[in-house]
Amino acid sequence: MINKRQRGAEYEEIAAKYLISKGYRILERNYSDRAGEIDIIASKDGMLIFCEVKYRGGTSYGSALEAVTLSKQHRICRTAMHYYAYHGCAQGIQCRFDVIAIDGDEIEHIENAFEYV
Repeated sequence: MINKRQRGAEYEEIAAKYLISKGYRILERNYSDRAGEIDIIASKDGMLIFCEVKYRGGTSYGSALEAVTLSKQHRICRTAMHYYAYHGCAQGIQCRFDVIAIDGDEIEHIENAFEYV
């Protein structure tokens, strides 16, 4: 039986391959620090993209998009700021927060899914 962590890794791999097929360059996967974790950090066209991957096999617990709560957005944003500080990113680099929602077999990529909160 596949545990939750293995299933998450499986769908993060699907999301990474999807992003690569769309011209993104994967910089980090499962980046974590004391603030939290970001599933995928990528770049495209000079922009840094912090990407949360969510999977739902059915609708009994809501959609994958609904799982990216305001609290989760706060953690992602704090972690993104730590990433910037640790990697010495220049302040002029634009970034955005994307969500890849996988509901069953359907992949939905929402660019700029939420603002810095």
